[in-house]
Formats: sequence, structure tokens, C-alpha cells
Amino acid sequence: METLADALVILKRNLLRFSRQPEWLVGYTVQPIMFVLLFVYVFGGAIDLGDFPGSYVDFLLPGILVQNISFGGALTAVGLNEDLKKGLIDRFRSLPMARSAVLAGRTLADVIVNLFGIAIMLTVGLIVGFSFHTSVPDVIGGILLLLLFGYAFSWAFGLIGLSVGSAETAQQFGFIIVFPLTFISSAFVPVESMPAALQAFAEVNPFTITVDAMRALFLGTPAGDSVWQAVLWSVGIIVVFAPLAVLKYRRVSAR
Repeated sequence: METLADALVILKRNLLRFSRQPEWLVGYTVQPIMFVLLFVYVFGGAIDLGDFPGSYVDFLLPGILVQNISFGGALTAVGLNEDLKKGLIDRFRSLPMARSAVLAGRTLADVIVNLFGIAIMLTVGLIVGFSFHTSVPDVIGGILLLLLFGYAFSWAFGLIGLSVGSAETAQQFGFIIVFPLTFISSAFVPVESMPAALQAFAEVNPFTITVDAMRALFLGTPAGDSVWQAVLWSVGIIVVFAPLAVLKYRRVSAR
């Protein structure tokens, strides 16, 4: 219980930090809005959706949501790296709190920020023609899956933020990791339209699996095994990267 209480204190601290630095949230939301508008109105007419039963904006928005929720983890990387450089990590270490509480509170703050980002992107999507074709419980399930996927990436980016030399490098690592995974997936185009070598990677890419799960939950497309596989991918990322991030935090704090 003490660890949870400590994590909630850190959560509050990071939410206050976001409110005082609104430019972080602006950058987090403007980029995906630009992606939606560019892809829908510039590239959408040139992309063959195959047998997808809907418009391109219906196809696109789940992919943009998954991409944006993943980039949200970069906020954790940048924030932790800045705290490290400013000596705040050492201050936290001097306090009687669990080592894991700092990272848990930081990643939980990302969940709330991600929920804000999802609301913005769904609003933009509805304005440009996106529509849900499933029940309210399915839509809520899709949003929860998005939050879980984003939470998993927050732990991965947390490890990056504690491992690199600057906040700029931490942010660059986010682009290097997320961009290839997003573009070699079903986020923007059907996997079937890719060369065979890329298809093999795209089909097992967690981004493809999560995007397909989102389309099933939001649009009613065939789900197959995508929903439970997306959950397993998210849980697996947390299981791997959360202990590594906490271990790295302890080593950094012990310097």
C-alpha cells in the first residue's frame, strides 16, 4: 500500500508538470491530427483497401490511434531523462519511498495523458467522417486496449529515458523505434499490398495485431485472434521492460 501511495504522489506531480508545460501536449496531439488530414485528403484516394468494408478514414483512424498511443511513451523517456539530468532522481532516492513508485507514478500519468489524446483523435476522426460500427462495450474495450498498449510502451520508453544521454536522444529513439514498426504494419495500408518479405514481418508485428484488434472492436471487422494477441503483446512488453526499467533506475540512483 505504501508503494501505491508513493506512486500516486508521483502521478500527481507529473500531471501538474504537464499542466505547466502545455507545449508537450500540443506536440503530442498536433502531429497525429496532421497525419489524419494528410492521409485522408492527400493519400486516401490512391490506396487500395482491398475487401475492407468501409472508407479510408475508418481504416486509418485505428492505426493513427495506435501510433499516437505508442509515441506517448516518449513523454516518459523525455521526462525521466530531464529529471535525471536535473538531479531530481537523486532527490527521490533520498526520500523514504519505494524505488518502483517513481516509475509507476510516471507511467500512470501517461495513461491519463493518453486518454486525453484518444479523446482528441476520436473527435477529429468523427469530424472527418469516421464512425463506429460496434456496440458501446466493444468501443470501451478498444479504448482500454489502447491504454494498455500505451502503458506497455511507457515502460519501454522509461528504460530508454534512463539509459541515454539527453532528452533529445530519448525522443529520437522514440521515432527510430515507433516509425518503422508503424509503417511496416497494417496501420496505413493493408498488409497484403506489401512485398512478401515485409508481409512476413508485418503479420507478427505487435502494431499490426493491435491495429487489427482496434478495427475489430471499433468497426466490427473479423477479429480472429487479434484481440487476445494484442493483450498478450502488451502484457509481455510490461513483463519484460518494467523490471528492466526499475533495475536501471536503481542503478542510476545508486551512482
